Amino acid sequence: MVQVTVAEAKTQLSSLLDAVEAGEAVVITRRGKPIAELVSRFTVRDLLPQLETLRASLPEQLSSGVETIQALRDEPSA
Repeated sequence: MVQVTVAEAKTQLSSLLDAVEAGEAVVITRRGKPIAELVSRFTVRDLLPQLETLRASLPEQLSSGVETIQALRDEPSA
């Protein structure tokens, strides 16, 4: 990961974009604090296999989200 200041990012934008295109993340800082990160752009279709894997790894839910929230809402206060 490359880390640059805002001033450096302004003067080196083209080379920073080349680094991002090559797969490297670039963090832009202001006064030493990260304020932005440049990363390669993915299309949703590129991410679908990862999302499907994540979904398959999650436990099956026995009730819907609405039912869970209603049950929590209707629970007597402790």
